[in-house]
Amino acid sequence: MFHPIEHLPPAELPDKEYPLYLTTGRVLYHYHTGTMTMQSAGLNDLAPECFVEISSKDAQDYGVGEGDFLRVRSRRGEIRAKAQISDEAIRGTVFIPFHFAKAAANRLTIAALDPIAKIPEFKVCAVTIEKAQ
Repeated sequence: MFHPIEHLPPAELPDKEYPLYLTTGRVLYHYHTGTMTMQSAGLNDLAPECFVEISSKDAQDYGVGEGDFLRVRSRRGEIRAKAQISDEAIRGTVFIPFHFAKAAANRLTIAALDPIAKIPEFKVCAVTIEKAQ
């Protein structure tokens, strides 16, 4: 049975220092941390490395080009990954898959508990980006 609940905003919202939402998730070709799927050359050809999916508008605002290395930073840490510009991405939100140990997106996320479900808010936090050197 389903029960409606009122929307509650995430524990951490974007601000001047961390102006973007980060959401993490999966890509089709890898499972969890990739310990098995990354042993497959075919799957690695399809999804070889971590990326930061960013809207074309945000990419323009930040002076980011396709394939540029970005430093993504939150209050908990930072990672480095290549920019993947997308017309389908939502302005103000970046997406990073969590499969890749070299750019572990979960280093950035927050462990605040959802008050209803009692699970961590690993899927949303505030970040900033800049081109990496």
